[in-house]
Amino acid sequence: MKGTFAQVRTYDRSVQLLMVNQFTINLGFYMLMPYLAAHLAGPLGLAGWLVGLILGVRNFSQQGMFLLGGTLADRLGYKPMIICGLVLRIIGFATLGLVDSVPALLAASAATGLAGALFNPASRAYLALDAGERRVEAFALFNVFYQAGILLGPLVGMVLTGVSFKVTCLTAAGVFAVLSLVQVRALPARRAAADDRREGVAAQWRGILANRPFLLFSAAMTVSYVLTFQVYLALPLEVRRLGGDGRSGTVAVALLFAVSGLSTVLGQTRVTAWCKARLEPGQALAGGLVVMGSAFLPLLLATALPVPGGGAGRWAVAAVPPVLAALLLALGTMIAYPFEMDTIVRLSGDRLVATHYGLYNTVCGVGITLGNLGTGAALDAARAAGVPALPWAALALLGFGCAAALYALGRTGRLAAPPAGAAAGRAEPARA
Repeated sequence: MKGTFAQVRTYDRSVQLLMVNQFTINLGFYMLMPYLAAHLAGPLGLAGWLVGLILGVRNFSQQGMFLLGGTLADRLGYKPMIICGLVLRIIGFATLGLVDSVPALLAASAATGLAGALFNPASRAYLALDAGERRVEAFALFNVFYQAGILLGPLVGMVLTGVSFKVTCLTAAGVFAVLSLVQVRALPARRAAADDRREGVAAQWRGILANRPFLLFSAAMTVSYVLTFQVYLALPLEVRRLGGDGRSGTVAVALLFAVSGLSTVLGQTRVTAWCKARLEPGQALAGGLVVMGSAFLPLLLATALPVPGGGAGRWAVAAVPPVLAALLLALGTMIAYPFEMDTIVRLSGDRLVATHYGLYNTVCGVGITLGNLGTGAALDAARAAGVPALPWAALALLGFGCAAALYALGRTGRLAAPPAGAAAGRAEPARA
């Protein structure tokens, strides 16, 4: 970790602040969100469908508004959108802890989702701009801070929720309030170039939708998000199916998340340095997807083994293949993620970068939703038909197919930057 912090200090202050910003955002978010459903269904006594609706509104408002958030960031500046998003999180989190009416809870949930749609594209476009030619390494470090927040947040939230969920919400809101003040005082203003802001929004969107390499890349990379999301869906379900809902099952599920987060925090910068020295971007992306697809092979092989009736043997069968899968998914993400973020910038031609990130996130969000529906259906069908290997084989093939698509895009030059003439309009510092 000393090496990681030393590397962070080699970047401009703005880049360092964005990394701390992302850690703090995830710290505040994950200290609250894992416990929200239990609060809604328990103390508030809401029906299951209402709990699902409130959580779904948050996800929809974020995924559905990414394109708008990115567009606003390019037109109004990156810093204002980051601060607006943080303020919305303050309002949303505080409201979740103070109200019990369904309309107010829905509004608060929508606000927390919209907040992410505002600051996520802006912060990534800002990071890409100020990191310059060191974008790949900067996004690797960014992922370390991102995962560290995910690791620490639930632990802090568990302690606070032991006091009361209201305390958790207000603490999370306080974290975002402090972060907002820091951004206002310390984050320099950045915005897209004047040429980009002269063009109408509809024309900008049409231009991005006509960028075929970018759309093909977005569609292909959607698979990576479907695969990595299985750490939250298919893998815990498999652990519970074999290990039960008792303490042993809970420990195994906790191991999934610990392995996924800790491996990234400890290994991301080394993996990125190794890949950057040896691989082209397209090769790294394809290699990352091969590793992600391979993550489901241990689960596939485990279906051929007899399941012990109980004891340590059953726990090992329930825990070891999913934990190994989580580790491989994390490794695949470590390989691909920095090059993925860099490729989006290159395919944008350094124009309307936040808008491109916004559309990319929207496409991936839709893909995650559809992929989770398909995975859930496959898990149910496999259980009903007595063929537990089906979902793991399908997910592995999906990863390998995506890797082949990315390799083909790289070989045909579709992951390269557009001609210089199409790349006019670099982002610039804001003028007072």
